[in-house]
Amino acid sequence: MKLSKSQKSNLIFLIVIAVLIIPQTRKPIQVFLNKGLALFSPSIESSEKQTTLKSYDWKLKDEQGHIFNFESTKGKVVFINFWATWCPPCIAEMPSMQALYNDYHDKVEFLFVTTDWYSEINPFLEKHNYSFKVYRPAEGYPENFNITTIPRTFLIDKKGNIIIDESGAANWNSAKVRATIDGLLKP
Repeated sequence: MKLSKSQKSNLIFLIVIAVLIIPQTRKPIQVFLNKGLALFSPSIESSEKQTTLKSYDWKLKDEQGHIFNFESTKGKVVFINFWATWCPPCIAEMPSMQALYNDYHDKVEFLFVTTDWYSEINPFLEKHNYSFKVYRPAEGYPENFNITTIPRTFLIDKKGNIIIDESGAANWNSAKVRATIDGLLKP
């Protein structure tokens, strides 16, 4: 039996829909598509659009229950990423963040923040060989960060100015981001 061109198109369409509906195949496909989107560098906020942190009053908690006081980041360059283990765009951009973390973790304060439980976080980090520390909010988010979608990432300068405010997957290991960080680290 020979299929017509429209029947072939319909069959391909149904296969694609079925693959996207089946949970075991949906997430890897979404991650793959988001990796394509994460090839682009995030946008640097123009000086007119930059906002400044209103408050450093925010507490995070690590796996051992130790409190990290955001107040301790005053005067430092800070990279904050809000993410989740189940989020395809988050998963897609993580390799570029790990590469950035590898080179700047001793110069920049990296905060990876999620509401996931450590029973989900730790296997995820181990599976992907990620070495950065992950925090959970000890309390709600401060007014500085209006988190309505993830991933959401901020790069903050030493004076508290938000230099990058990016929603969605991006390439954080780009020359543009590295040059921006290098400029922020200069005395």
